[in-house]
Amino acid sequence: MIFITAKFRVRPEHADRWPEIAADFTRATRAEPGCLWFDWSRSVDEPTEYVLVEAFRDEEAGAAHVQSAHFKAAQQTLPPHLAETPRIVNANVPQDDWSLLGEMAVPA
Repeated sequence: MIFITAKFRVRPEHADRWPEIAADFTRATRAEPGCLWFDWSRSVDEPTEYVLVEAFRDEEAGAAHVQSAHFKAAQQTLPPHLAETPRIVNANVPQDDWSLLGEMAVPA
């Protein structure tokens, strides 16, 4: 799978509304057949920073994502709300779901 984590620093005046601002893009991406997950989290330390954790089935699904109409629309609609260019980590990972964190296993 392609595993991606991106940090979005949002302009302070848009930070509380970011989930709403990105809602159409989020909804459309989650509906892609090759999308495994697409989840936003807000930093507890930096209220203007959102972290996006996303995964796609394979290279083909990742390519379909960046070529989609909703991705192209997001390239136009989201940057005006950002304070800086998002930062990203992108890796191919030989699995297709989350693994369990054995060091913090919860007894059954």
